[in-house]
Amino acid sequence: MSCKYQSNALDIPLEVEQLPTITEHSPASLIAFPFEESFPMKCEATGNPGPEFRWTKNGEDFDPYQDPRLITLDDSGTFIIPNNGNLTEFQGNYRCFATNKLGTAMSEEIEFIVPNVPKFPKEITEPIEVMEGQSVILECNPPKGIPPLQIYWMTMSLQHIEQDERVSMGLNGNLYFSNAIKTDSRRDYCCFAAFPRIRTIVQKNAMSVVVKSTNSLLERKPSLLTPTGKESHTYLVKGEDLQLECIAEGFPTPEVEWVKIGFHKLPERAVVESHGKLLTVEMVNEEDEGKYMCRAKNPHGEVVHYFYVTVEEPPEFEIEPQSQLVTIGADVVIKCVVKGNPQPSVAWRVNGQPLNVIVFIKISCHTPENSAVYQCEATNRHGTILANANIMIMNIQPLILTENNLRYMAVEGKGAVMHCKVFSSPASILFSLSDPTRIVDPPRDLRVLAGTTIQFSCQAEFDPSIGDDFEILWEKDGMALNGIVFLDVPDPPEDVIHSEHNGRSVKLQWIPGDDHNSSITEFVIEFEESQHEPGSWRELMRVPGNHHSAQLKLHSHVDYRFRVYAINEVGRGRPSQATERYKTPASAPDKNPENIKIEGHLPHEMDINWEPLSPIEHNGPGLEYKVSYRRQGNGEDWKEHMVKRHSFLVKNTPTFVLYEIKIQAKNHMGWGPDPKIITAYSGEDFPSAAPEDVAVDVMNNTMMQVKWAHVHKDKLNGHLGGYRISYWRLRSLLDSKKTHGDKHTLTFSGERNHAVVTGLRPFSEYSLIVMAFNSRGNGPGSHPVSFKTPEGVPGEVAAFSVTSIQKHKVTLTWSPPVDANGVIIGYILQYQLINDTEEQGSLMSLNISADSNKLHLQYLEALSKYKFYLRCCTQMGCGPAVSEERTTVPEASEYGISNQGWFIGLMCAIALLTLIVLIACFVNRNKGGKYSVKEKEDLHPDLESPGINDDTFCEYSDNDEKPLKSSQHSLNGDLKGGDSGDSMVDYGDEDAHFHEDGSFIGEYSGRKDRVSMEIKGNNQSTA
Repeated sequence: MSCKYQSNALDIPLEVEQLPTITEHSPASLIAFPFEESFPMKCEATGNPGPEFRWTKNGEDFDPYQDPRLITLDDSGTFIIPNNGNLTEFQGNYRCFATNKLGTAMSEEIEFIVPNVPKFPKEITEPIEVMEGQSVILECNPPKGIPPLQIYWMTMSLQHIEQDERVSMGLNGNLYFSNAIKTDSRRDYCCFAAFPRIRTIVQKNAMSVVVKSTNSLLERKPSLLTPTGKESHTYLVKGEDLQLECIAEGFPTPEVEWVKIGFHKLPERAVVESHGKLLTVEMVNEEDEGKYMCRAKNPHGEVVHYFYVTVEEPPEFEIEPQSQLVTIGADVVIKCVVKGNPQPSVAWRVNGQPLNVIVFIKISCHTPENSAVYQCEATNRHGTILANANIMIMNIQPLILTENNLRYMAVEGKGAVMHCKVFSSPASILFSLSDPTRIVDPPRDLRVLAGTTIQFSCQAEFDPSIGDDFEILWEKDGMALNGIVFLDVPDPPEDVIHSEHNGRSVKLQWIPGDDHNSSITEFVIEFEESQHEPGSWRELMRVPGNHHSAQLKLHSHVDYRFRVYAINEVGRGRPSQATERYKTPASAPDKNPENIKIEGHLPHEMDINWEPLSPIEHNGPGLEYKVSYRRQGNGEDWKEHMVKRHSFLVKNTPTFVLYEIKIQAKNHMGWGPDPKIITAYSGEDFPSAAPEDVAVDVMNNTMMQVKWAHVHKDKLNGHLGGYRISYWRLRSLLDSKKTHGDKHTLTFSGERNHAVVTGLRPFSEYSLIVMAFNSRGNGPGSHPVSFKTPEGVPGEVAAFSVTSIQKHKVTLTWSPPVDANGVIIGYILQYQLINDTEEQGSLMSLNISADSNKLHLQYLEALSKYKFYLRCCTQMGCGPAVSEERTTVPEASEYGISNQGWFIGLMCAIALLTLIVLIACFVNRNKGGKYSVKEKEDLHPDLESPGINDDTFCEYSDNDEKPLKSSQHSLNGDLKGGDSGDSMVDYGDEDAHFHEDGSFIGEYSGRKDRVSMEIKGNNQSTA
């Protein structure tokens, strides 16, 4: 990266002898990032003769050519620092000088920065132990490094610590807990610091937080964890982002709000972030200066902090020294005017050598040897700026620098540009062609009705040197038009002059320009002033079109110019030439500040703010304000203070007493008019007394009325804002143990002594307090008053379900309501048929005792859909119903056998046995010597199994499986004993059935004696 100089150099061709000019150099800060291979320290310059380069480091001569570790370039001031591990010794401030025989130019200082690798110090942190509800601060203290710095709080598993209204990270990187809760306990709070420019992230050792439980959380008003104290001062540079932060501790968690003192609202660019704790204003300017306040509050009070914000500026040229080409014998004045906040110091140099000059330099240029480079350098704590001004003194005849016999291509009807570059001292006079005249907005074709008016427009551009010789002519069909009226906007007024100067009053007069056949309706007078908004023209006044002069009333101490333009029915004409300047004399202010506001954000303070006079209303230099105040009615003398800002803080005032205030403007010329006196109160404090005679009238089980006696005005310590009622539930009257439930607070504005509170829970014991409040916050609470609400109807029954569904009965179970709202006296069950027809069955009701949570409901119809409703009841009535729908099972499913585990297991076992037998039969069938069941029956006609063909496993029909009379041989020629596949004819299935309880009690009846038969090898089996 490098900086290139803007064109403040003279436009002198390099063929002509001239001073050196630096054209490029490294930026003011050059950071040696560890991942870069090298770092060029740039310095380039032009001049004739060609310049020679030299460097200084930390104000002493430095020759990069003498250090073999550095890389230098020919015909250049640039040298390169390689990244070879020894960068630290090159750290410092460098400056480049370019010199030839005419003078020396120099660059701004270039700081070469070698960053250290940031590291957290090795440390052992003890666990932080706090009681529940207390505040906690985990300090990060990140190491220093190249900005920007990014901080993250995470766990060891790289999970971000969740932040909210209670937990937040500050601008300093610390992690703040406004009040700790049990879940904050953990052993791996880690702070990570990231430095993206050097691609580095470092981690601090993990921190441990142990939050101990407590039976009672003590509520408390807020206090600030950061910033500390009542006020702080913030200084930043114009264009930076303003960030103000307030993080408070307290219980309940405080809320934070922001105001800018003296304004109805925050600046439009202000953004409140981080759950209200951070105020950001991007790209600040002078308007963002002033006094800001954060207020952290909860029901028990508030705390405030004031920020005094000052916006400063780095040095900036108001008048930058300009390079000049002058002839021998002429005088030269070089001016250097800078602004900044704080005011910059200015140092002059000539050819790099210091000069003892303050604002400007005057040179008598007798010979070319007086040519030199002058430097003006301005510095304040926010930066440094440098300008080189080349003063060339020479007499040289004109040199035409454009080549001869250049050829140009041009398009017919289009413009052409021909170059003629000339250099001379003094400047030459060039003779060239004037700009062509052309019509830029020609008339358009129109279609109109006969008898109507038409308007043609013709706008042309022409060379201003033609002046009054320019004219627009109209023709119709080649013939000049006569008797037609042409309209246009008025020409600029001429000969605009001011006269009759009488301090702040002048007379402005002018000659109207041509109105182009449309009468001028009015003239508009504009002004421009050179001090506050130079170059900006603003309307001063308007006069009728038949007036050609006006008496102007002006502000004092303003350098004015005026111009006038005319308006007719066509539109606004061009403005006239500006008049010569007229500076009105300074005078005392004409007015005093307006919109005075008195705010008392803290006791014993009174903050006075007002709308300042605009710069043009100052009427002279040295504007100040005299703030005067005194207590009303006790004969005090006025206390007076002179201030330059538009706010003043009166301290050590009594709390909330009436003051008289007045503000008067003053400048070096004198005082403004006598100011008006306004009255206002000093700062408020919290009310010091609580309402008395607090009484509660319970209206029903969810509503009560509260009455109280007013707090005396002497105890309010401010303007009464109203009253607040805080109430909390102690217990349900069904429960003897008291707890502190969530606190609810209602606000009632103004002077009142009663209020109605709704939304209570029936059959409960509550406690409440009443407190007065003002703009400072809440006063003390009254003595707590306890009261009880009567019974109400209960809530819904919990966990209602319908189970054990059978043919004619179901089982219903439930739990009591979460909100019983009284003593439960029983339940009501209702049910009805809701089969998919338009008609529904009658609604049946059943009363159930209060101590029941289960019911077996019988005598239902099989395979029918029912809807069941259950309500809980107290003495006040029954609550809402919960409902369930179920369908009873059909006859075959009466006992629910299919849902029994043992039955499912049995069926799986039978299926597995069946599969095994089928596989065995299939294998036997494919062996040699197999035979059918029918053949086996024929071999044993006397067996008692008449029905065996109906139910025997592996049954094969005669048609499908009957073998040939001669059985097939096996592959080895014989069948060994035991290899035959007997048919399973031993078991019958008569009398098998299931009992009511689902057990399988049938026996394998009709078992027959097993007949074995050995088949010898090579024998044949016969039917």
